[in-house]
Amino acid sequence: MGTDRYQSPLSERYASKEMQYIFSPDMKFRTWRKLWIALAETEKELGLKITDEQIEELKAHAEDINYDVAKEREKQVRHDVMSHVYAYGAQCPKAKGIIHLGATSCYVGDNTDIIVMTQALKLVKKKLVNVIAELADFAEKYKAQPTLAFTHFQPAQPTTVGKRAALWLQEFYLDLEDLDHVLSQMKLLGSKGTTGTQASFLELFDGDQERIDKIDPMIAEKMGFQECFPVSGQTYSRKVDTRVANVLAGIAASAHKMSNDIRLLQHLKEVEEPFEKSQIGSSAMAYKRNPMRSERIASLSRYVMIDALNPAITSATQWFERTLDDSANKRLSIPEGFLAVDGILDLCLNVVDGLVVYPKVIEKRLMSELPFMATENIMMDAVKLGGDRQELHEKIRTLSMEAGKNVKVEGKENNLLELIAADPAFNMTLEDLQKTMEPSRYVGRSKEQVESFLEKVIRPVLAENEELLGVKAQINV
Repeated sequence: MGTDRYQSPLSERYASKEMQYIFSPDMKFRTWRKLWIALAETEKELGLKITDEQIEELKAHAEDINYDVAKEREKQVRHDVMSHVYAYGAQCPKAKGIIHLGATSCYVGDNTDIIVMTQALKLVKKKLVNVIAELADFAEKYKAQPTLAFTHFQPAQPTTVGKRAALWLQEFYLDLEDLDHVLSQMKLLGSKGTTGTQASFLELFDGDQERIDKIDPMIAEKMGFQECFPVSGQTYSRKVDTRVANVLAGIAASAHKMSNDIRLLQHLKEVEEPFEKSQIGSSAMAYKRNPMRSERIASLSRYVMIDALNPAITSATQWFERTLDDSANKRLSIPEGFLAVDGILDLCLNVVDGLVVYPKVIEKRLMSELPFMATENIMMDAVKLGGDRQELHEKIRTLSMEAGKNVKVEGKENNLLELIAADPAFNMTLEDLQKTMEPSRYVGRSKEQVESFLEKVIRPVLAENEELLGVKAQINV
């Protein structure tokens, strides 16, 4: 790689080789050639004068693309598709005259875009399923580990570490549902001509409607698709790109939310992302362990969420049967969105796989707040011992404010239990009160909810996608 020109960090630092290949020139132009072969075979099978010899010649050069010839030709004609038709013809002199017969540029351009996006969605699905599997294992492992919950990032009724992970897991599960839907709806453009009317095929097949109706289904089958879009202008509807980008943005949002939570928990020293033995957290402060991978997830995710606006605006501004103001935008927004999500999911795999939990820190923070959370139970126990609820409620409110002042103003330990034990109205000893401080009493049905969610929702989905499991992420930097 030259050091004298810009290289996309998505290729250099973040995206996997597998995803980079899907958006590579080799993948693109080999797919063009496969589409030209599918078109020629279809036309031959429907009765046009195309020979087996011509088809075999096309197949013989499906992979070895003569880029030099195509580039030289494009300098002259300023048209990428016609340059590659010319280059293919130079390698296939017998088939030269039937390459691209009846088609327009979008036949190869748009069908390839759909094929590429479909392949990319399948790779995203594979990695997403593995993130779901790792989070499911984490949630299972820590389903009963009590931890302080937060609303507004203020201490709230306890949950469990596993239940919190189940919240992240559910968001990724919703993304998988969206991805599966969009993937199931991917259709080829087919071959419909310059304004989508198939006028050129009406000419080629002498007006034979029955044969023309067979063209798109036959091309779709040869390219591994169920069907083509029933109607189109020159291009497939750019709304397809919007749907795809929205799936990517959804995954990015889920990853961002999880990474933010992990960053906050790392600040609290409760949970920590993996940290390599020789990793440097700060150039100035040698002791620091910064959540750099979670920060990178957040950083790339914001890019993907904003990137989804590109296809939406493009689809809204297409004029009639087509304009070309989509092209330059698509070349950037779709590949870059996929490359970024690929990097995000690799980071998620890496972070969740090595996520470190510190139960002692979690327990210490929880116990410092638990007396406040236990006041309702304490009040009920005191009522059973003959106390007046209204009087006790007011006393607990007053004592809680005093204990809160001790913690926040004086910097002392939470002494609420001691204050309650010293008040005869409660008729409870400090020992009685300390027995109420069992964290598992305050986590509600967290453990049971995790178990039910994993059993009824997540494990069946993982079983359906078992062949996709086993991915481990490689992080470049």
